[in-house]
Amino acid sequence: MESMILTNATLFTGEAVLPDHALWLEAGKIRAVMPTTELPEGVPTRDMNGAWLVPGFVDFQLYGGSNGFLTRDGSVASLINMRETHLQDGTTTIVPTVYSTTKERILAAVEAIRDYWQEGRTGVAGLHVEGPFISQPKRGAHSEAMVRPPSRLELTELIEKGKDVIKVMTIAPECFDNELLDLLKTTSWAIAAGHTNATSEQMKAFFDKGFHLVTHLYNAMRPMESRELGVVGTIFDRDDVHASLIADGFHCDFGAIRIAKKLLGDRLFLISDATFAKYEGTRFEFEGFVTNYDGERFTNDEGLLAGSCITLLDAVRNCVQKVGLAPEEVFRMASTYPARQLAMDDRIGHLKPGYTADVVALTPELEVVEVWSARER
Repeated sequence: MESMILTNATLFTGEAVLPDHALWLEAGKIRAVMPTTELPEGVPTRDMNGAWLVPGFVDFQLYGGSNGFLTRDGSVASLINMRETHLQDGTTTIVPTVYSTTKERILAAVEAIRDYWQEGRTGVAGLHVEGPFISQPKRGAHSEAMVRPPSRLELTELIEKGKDVIKVMTIAPECFDNELLDLLKTTSWAIAAGHTNATSEQMKAFFDKGFHLVTHLYNAMRPMESRELGVVGTIFDRDDVHASLIADGFHCDFGAIRIAKKLLGDRLFLISDATFAKYEGTRFEFEGFVTNYDGERFTNDEGLLAGSCITLLDAVRNCVQKVGLAPEEVFRMASTYPARQLAMDDRIGHLKPGYTADVVALTPELEVVEVWSARER
């Protein structure tokens, strides 16, 4: 990345909105954030015509690109397609996800990411393993045949072979005893509750044990009731739980997003949950997972939602334009907060000197002008 200063823009640093400031990019890093009155001489400038400059988006959960699908392919090529597809819409860091599948396919995804890194490629932070240790009643579109109880033997092998690649694992807490939860605590992974039919007491025990993350709030989890808080109510009743959310207009009502935002504040962040994005097919089948695409959403043959078809940019637009949240807070939900969950907020998720030069330029209507992504992990 050549040295360049982006001017005539509104900068959002991850912390503050800075009008009349410029962003200096050099050698894959952010060299400086400075007032436009203090530009150095001799460095090329680029007029951004009043665009937003925001940190690159960080997608914590997605399964495919335009045609690559990690669970099926287990290949570097599928990761490249995912990365390139979502990069077009400003997602500069992805956490490719495998849903409930065989141990062998999970490990193939681990090796694919390791090979991707060894080739010097960037933008993939690690692997999210969603299932297979989830609730049958709350499995959603996950294959019934692939959902199974956890075992020490399988978990130990995943930990040994995936410890440096797996970053997130989604489990149903009620399927785990204390011994297996203690085993998960030996990892550096973010352990999230999801696809769970747990009671409030089971969720309290999970959170009290030191786990503080939830996968796609509202979806595939026991809802809140007046006599049983369930999963959703227990989340809302805590001040130490962080949750991802799918803002595609189908997985939850926009009013439900407003309520969650009021209650969770900076503990709520966005994911795409994209089965595919920019998909040109109409039906996909693999290993008991079936989904049909009507141009707006993916559903299985029973009519259940089977992931989304959005990118994080679509989620950002929805939260600003339909939920009514402030743009700068939504940018945090798509970059700063997920970077924090990955323990990568010392490198990405902000526009600060020394940070990776992952930057998105957006029009006031939140259309992409340009995306910069540094070539380093």
